[in-house]
Formats: sequence, C-alpha cells, structure tokens
Amino acid sequence: MSTRSIAALSALCASVAALVVGAAWADPVDEELEIDGVEMITRAPAPEGHPFDEVLSGWLFREAETRETEADSFANPGMLTVERGADVWDTVEGAAGKSCSSCHNEAAESMKGVGARFPKWDAASGKPVNLELQINKCRVENMEAESYKFDHPDQIALAAYIKHQSLGMPVKIDLAEGQMQSWWDKGKENYYTRMGQLNFACASCHEASMGKYIRADHLSQGQANGFPTYRFRDGKVISLHDRLRGCIKDTRAEMPDAFSDDLMALEVYVTWRGTGLSVETPAVRQ
Repeated sequence: MSTRSIAALSALCASVAALVVGAAWADPVDEELEIDGVEMITRAPAPEGHPFDEVLSGWLFREAETRETEADSFANPGMLTVERGADVWDTVEGAAGKSCSSCHNEAAESMKGVGARFPKWDAASGKPVNLELQINKCRVENMEAESYKFDHPDQIALAAYIKHQSLGMPVKIDLAEGQMQSWWDKGKENYYTRMGQLNFACASCHEASMGKYIRADHLSQGQANGFPTYRFRDGKVISLHDRLRGCIKDTRAEMPDAFSDDLMALEVYVTWRGTGLSVETPAVRQ
C-alpha cells in the first residue's frame, strides 16, 4: 500500500473514531405507533440472554416526518410495493400453471402470522430459510417456475406483501426447530465480530453506540421487524439482506453473498433480538 493510501486510510479511521467518540446522545421518542387501526408493539421486554432489558423498534429513533409517514398507509411509499406484491400473488407462472393464490387462496387469511415466524428451519436443506428463500422454494417445487434472483423486484414485492399480512403481530422465531440454535450461535458470533478496515462489528453501532447520533443518523438497535423496509435514501423498498450487506460494505469489508450461511445465521440472530416487536412491514426509515 502506498504512503498516500496509508495516510488516507488513517485519516478515515481517525475521522470515524472521532464521530463515534464524540457522538451526541438522544433518547428514542416516547410515542405510540398505530397503523390502520392496529397498535404496534414498539417496546417489548427483551428475551432471556438479550444484552438489553427492552427491545425498541427503529421507528422510535426516526425523525418526526419519517415516523408520520409510516403511521399513514396512504403516505407510506412502501405500500406501492405491497400493492405490487398483491398482483404477483395472483400471477400465474411456471409449467404447473399456478400462482401463489392457487395453493394459498386469500393471503389475508393464509399468510396472517406467517411473516412473524421467519426465518424457519428447513429440514430438506438442513438450513434455516427466510421468507425470500421460502418463496423461491415454492416457485421451484410447486409452480415449476424459476427461482427469483436476489432482490428481484417481484421477490421484494411478494415478501413485503406476505409480511404485511402479519402487521402488528409480534415477532417470534422457534429456536427449538431443527438446528436453529446452532445457527443462532453462529449469528451471535458474527454480530460481535469486528470486520473491515474500520474494524466495526454490528454491535459497535447497534449496541455500544445505540441512541447516539453519528452525523445525522440516530443509531437504533438495528431491529429487523420492519423489513422489507422503505428507505428514503434509497428511494425504494429494500430487503434485510440488502441492508446487512450494505452495513458490511460500510465497514470496508468484503460483502458476503445474499442468503449465504453467514448472512442467514446473522438474520436468525438479529430477528431473535427483536422478539416481541410488531411486524411493521413496510416500515419507513431514513
């Protein structure tokens, strides 16, 4: 590495360290969230073994305009993606001539509560699957259609639509299924592992610095209960693995592949950290 590159890297690390050390503190707001007449659980007792006493929705850390946008389904731009997902749900694809609704009928009934329980153990693959992987599994095995590539617009829309059917329901995954506990263990290890040129772990921001401001960003607990989530800075609904990979990229580390074992283990652990919070999909974040 050249002298100039080393100097630039040192300056960058010093700048980031200064931001973290000098970050201002701000409490999350003390407000209640209601969406379409459904009261959201934005504060919940932490499960046993959690580093916090209380788990907090990211909504509590957002600016007033962002909070108001999520609370109003007519204003929430993520609802356009949910509406697209409703169309995908009824679209026939594949050699079997089926749509999602061919097997599952009305999503409002058949999918209620489903999104709150993923990731789940998949005995066939011997791994946990998230909602996106379950959608692909159904497409290949039941519809005889091609699986979606990562972050295909229809994949995101369908995942958002299915998760939205569980709006307000508390997140709770089953660690007793199969080998889920061992994946939780691996996910926890990944969560606390420092990585990249900035030497950050997930916990550096979402645990050690939770509640602090770094520039204009109010650091939350990094909960996953609102994904797929609409982000203003992206101008679209994004998946959880998109965000996880983005966070890892921000540490100047090499991004793992979406749905890789490392990211699936991290999703299991991060989802567990939000146990008891309501599904907010599509949440709105900055």
